[in-house]
Amino acid sequence: MKRFHVHVGVSDLNAGIGFYTALFGTGPSVAKDDYAKWMLDDPRVNFAISTRGKKPGLDHLGIQAESKEELAQLHARMTDAQLPVASQSNATCCYANSDKHWTLDPANIAWESFHTLKEASVFGETLPSARELERAASACCIPLARKSPEANSCCVPAETTSCCK
Repeated sequence: MKRFHVHVGVSDLNAGIGFYTALFGTGPSVAKDDYAKWMLDDPRVNFAISTRGKKPGLDHLGIQAESKEELAQLHARMTDAQLPVASQSNATCCYANSDKHWTLDPANIAWESFHTLKEASVFGETLPSARELERAASACCIPLARKSPEANSCCVPAETTSCCK
């Protein structure tokens, strides 16, 4: 069974954790200095917040697959939508290693389909240079370019490079 995924950028993580804990009636299942995630069954959603985006608001939407077979079906559906699809294997992002497929919908909203392989101890791959660190502060997972530079987010950089390998 698949799970809907929503990632929201926040300016104050503690305030976000407080609000969503009250809204969902439970604390996050993952809490880091820059990220929190709730794996809810009612509604069935993987809801995440982080301070990684350039501005608060919707970062991306997605569908989390429970198996490689479900992920393959989601990839086929993205391809059938006739939009560009970028794929990643064993990508490290959001404190997890996952196989992923990304696309942008006609409204320029990033969509991720993914199958989580295991937890990771870092948000994304670490980058040594100051330029890469600056880029990593606003981008981590998808090698697709959004149509407008102001749309940069945690996981969708404006360039075709990515901190995830």
